[in-house]
Amino acid sequence: MSTSVSAAPPAPADPSPPAKSRRSAGRGSRGAGRARAWATRAPLLPALIFLIAVTQLPFVATLFISLFDWNSLNPDARSFSGLSNYGSVFTDADLRESVFTTILLTASVVIASVVLGLLLALLLDRKFMGRGFVRTLLITPFLLVPVSAALLWKHVLYNPEYGLLNGGWAWFTGLFGVENASQPDWISDMPLLAVEASLVWQWTPFMMLILLAGLQSRPLDMMEAARLDGANAWQMFAFLTLPHLRRYLELGVLLGSIYIVQNFDAVFTITAGGLGTANLPYTIYQTFYQAHEYGLASAAGVVVVIGTMVIATFALRVVSSLFSEEAKRA
Repeated sequence: MSTSVSAAPPAPADPSPPAKSRRSAGRGSRGAGRARAWATRAPLLPALIFLIAVTQLPFVATLFISLFDWNSLNPDARSFSGLSNYGSVFTDADLRESVFTTILLTASVVIASVVLGLLLALLLDRKFMGRGFVRTLLITPFLLVPVSAALLWKHVLYNPEYGLLNGGWAWFTGLFGVENASQPDWISDMPLLAVEASLVWQWTPFMMLILLAGLQSRPLDMMEAARLDGANAWQMFAFLTLPHLRRYLELGVLLGSIYIVQNFDAVFTITAGGLGTANLPYTIYQTFYQAHEYGLASAAGVVVVIGTMVIATFALRVVSSLFSEEAKRA
């Protein structure tokens, strides 16, 4: 009796590649992804290098100088002083006054320009003949060079002898029978208000453009539904338009604060920092170029940069939230 042993069927081949091959493929795909990422970013590297060279390296140098007691009139007496210059920034009476002037100037200009910009934006949001021409005229002050705008206000409007404001004042007093009334010297009598008026005139178009963009992005179906439900113009503005403009108002306030807190042109041109109008940028200019205190001026500059960066951080968050809201709406 014989027995036959049947052969076992062969095991099926494993269709999956070995682990070593999978790891090699994964490394290859990651390497290709990195190569594509670097190829995409490469055109931006020259701009990034230029930006670092122009902005970051000077800031590092300013930060370094701020740690020294350094007067250029006596360079041999230069010595490391640590954070003492920063203590002087917050304890020196002139610097404290300039900080208060900066806050007052920034707050008043931003609030006034936002209110006027909102009124002008509401006007331009309506359809009327010549709206494009009026919009161009209203934008013009923002397109002027800041020094040119300050010179315009100083000589064409504020001049006590031939300025337009004094001519208007004489005409106004003549309406009440007062002849040869004393002409006010606008810069000497109200210096801070003179600087604020020129800045409000220049920055109102900027606020108007931001708020006009917000008005034109309102959902028209919601506005039409409120109108059909019997809401009047004030109710639509208070309960629909104003809440919709909240982000745009925040953006205008933050961006305006960033620029106006650094304003130097109007103060230097109109009052030369006199009569209590010296803000922090002008005080830094005086400390650096007139008193030649490089360390103290650098410390004050670092404080201004840090404050501006804090405001800019909030501005970027507002811009990001605006973009995300627009993306959701789309």
